[in-house]
Amino acid sequence: MKVLVVFTFIILSALTSYARTIIGIVYSDSTMTAVADAVCKLYEEDVQISNTTTNENGLFQIRTENKSALILEIDKEGFSGTVIIIDAGGKDIDLGSIALSEASTLDELKVESTNIVHSKGRTIVFPSQADLDASATTLSLFQKLPLAGLLADPVTRTLTVNRGKPVILINGIPASMDDVNALQPKDIEKIEYSYITPARYADKGCSGFLSITLKEREDGGQVYLWGRSAVNTAFVDGFLRASYHQGPSQFTLQYNPSWRNYQHVYDYTSEKLIGDDYQVDIESHDRNPFNYQTHSVALKYDFAPSDRTVFSARFTATPMDNNERTIGSLKDTELGEYEMKSKSSSRQFSPSLDLFVRHNFNEKNSLEAQVVGTITSDNYRHYNHYDIPGNNNFVNDVNNRRRSLISEISYVHGFDQTMTLSGGIQNSMSHNTNEYIGKDFKPVLTDNNNYIYARFSKQFSRVYLTAATGMKLFWTRNDDIRRNFIRNLSSLNASWYLGQKWVVQGSFSYTPVIPSLAQLTEYEVETTPYLSKSGNPNLKVGEHFSYVLSGQYTHRKFSASIMTGVYDFKNAPFYDVVYKGNGKFLSQILNADKCFTWQSALQLRISEIYGFGANVALILSRYESAINDWNYHLTSFSGTMNLWWHKGPWIVSYYRKFPGKDLFSYNVSREENSDILQVEFRPDKHWTLGIGWWYMFEKKGTKYPSWSYSHVNPSYTQRYIENNGNMVVLSACYTADFGALFKRNTNRSLNNTDSNNSLLKN
Repeated sequence: MKVLVVFTFIILSALTSYARTIIGIVYSDSTMTAVADAVCKLYEEDVQISNTTTNENGLFQIRTENKSALILEIDKEGFSGTVIIIDAGGKDIDLGSIALSEASTLDELKVESTNIVHSKGRTIVFPSQADLDASATTLSLFQKLPLAGLLADPVTRTLTVNRGKPVILINGIPASMDDVNALQPKDIEKIEYSYITPARYADKGCSGFLSITLKEREDGGQVYLWGRSAVNTAFVDGFLRASYHQGPSQFTLQYNPSWRNYQHVYDYTSEKLIGDDYQVDIESHDRNPFNYQTHSVALKYDFAPSDRTVFSARFTATPMDNNERTIGSLKDTELGEYEMKSKSSSRQFSPSLDLFVRHNFNEKNSLEAQVVGTITSDNYRHYNHYDIPGNNNFVNDVNNRRRSLISEISYVHGFDQTMTLSGGIQNSMSHNTNEYIGKDFKPVLTDNNNYIYARFSKQFSRVYLTAATGMKLFWTRNDDIRRNFIRNLSSLNASWYLGQKWVVQGSFSYTPVIPSLAQLTEYEVETTPYLSKSGNPNLKVGEHFSYVLSGQYTHRKFSASIMTGVYDFKNAPFYDVVYKGNGKFLSQILNADKCFTWQSALQLRISEIYGFGANVALILSRYESAINDWNYHLTSFSGTMNLWWHKGPWIVSYYRKFPGKDLFSYNVSREENSDILQVEFRPDKHWTLGIGWWYMFEKKGTKYPSWSYSHVNPSYTQRYIENNGNMVVLSACYTADFGALFKRNTNRSLNNTDSNNSLLKN
């Protein structure tokens, strides 16, 4: 009888409409009976295009004219939901019988598998209830997700993709890590991810793409308070977020303070300065206490009078105060033994206003525009004193003023459900004044950066292709020099969907690296009795080529991915030391002859095994570097491990980072070592209390060894921050919901910010 009913639906659909029809029957796999009133939602990427419910026989039918690859979600209270990929095409689809498992419980722990689908070059993750319950923060949720190339660091509270900062959107709106850290895991509906940077953001220096969609709610508000502090050192982080949504309007206030006061920071350095007929050996032991505080404030207003139009205004201000000192003893073969004291301070204030508007003309055409204005004030003071005969004070006091204006227009056109074309124009202009106090040098620096791009995408059955090209036009000028740059940006990506479990992706990209104003400014700043530092007006444009191939496999509670990439950085800029004569040396930025990296990463994840889960990433890297007649190579292993267990109100987790080495030009460095054992307790739905043991069994805390193979300035440096050793960190989180916060009525994807730096510091 059920088969006859399905057949009847297919015949009627074919006779009455040219629309594509998707049908199926939903049943319980434990009782083998039909599941009525199950909710069936059909999505194209993150946009819901249709929904229905099953009838008393478990039968559903969805008709759509959309011929692209779609995602079907089926949910029913008391059952574990399921997600099904609908392949691109125009034919009717009979999904047959679809089984739903009754949701089981283990002492109030609801067990549902994380759903992972792949569509249009992106991995889409619907976090399971088990992963949400085992995550006290959004960052701890990301530690559990199977996203190849993405690493979540709970120490710095950051996300990186192939060691770069990703583009982040929340409900289609550009966001920062502060915005991500302010989210509650339970509010997240799905996460779209790609290690490939979209062409639209290729000029922003980002790596990868991350889009978070929040669950749809009614009007209301939310208050979120989070803080952590160490018992045995001066270390405080906090966050306050208050939001309210009413009708077409949404108001948001965010405040993010951070403070450090570290006194036990030590450096040991052994180096040589070698000239044609001159050499000095230097050994130093330094204590480098530092303190800083930041107070990031953001006010935001979103207004969506209709489904077609969205307006957003955001004001941010981030006062920062940073102070560093060095108290050191030196011994060298030229001047003997002496003391050195150094102080530096920086006070920066950067208010910014961001205005955005989007309008959808129809289902196929949309236009976005954005303007961002920023005013930066930075007062930088640096003072070095060497306790040796003669004038040995080296001062670099600078007042910096920067004004910038960023604007962008983007247009998207869909030819049909499988093919789209998009393009846009971005422009950023800045005016900078650096006043070097006490010196006859006050340069005025200006730049005008333009980026024009076009992107084409096409779905061919199970293969999704994108091709993009763009042009970067950059003009820069200071009092002494003027430089103009015109460079191409290009990328090509392909995704091959072998089924719901397998996907293979490949990508190529070319990105120029334009020198900054500070790097092009030829102005010597004396820093030590032997050494000065300067930019280079003849610096060449760097050219970054990347080739990446990846494969991902997902089966129920297990997932695995492997990714191999080749990265060729031609004309990579680096600081080299040259001998000027008379015992004086100059550190100047130059271009390397070769900077080549091969990297392969394996990620394995398993979860929801009686509350246990694990996510492990293993990375093998090969570096090659060449400068003039010098060649060197380095092979390095690194990785991360996340283990967790959740039962009732308790969450126990362990994070471990296996630091690897990096080679860039002459210089080798080792990453930060870190591990965290964390225990968290939820006494009710509002509070989460935690205690963590950081840098376990590390008496010297964080270690940062580095060394240089330079012919002129070979060196070895070991820095360690003793304050971080065996830290005990307490944390608390409080949330209160008043109705709800967000509606899925915005879709903003511009992400402009002013991060350029025109200040030459030492």
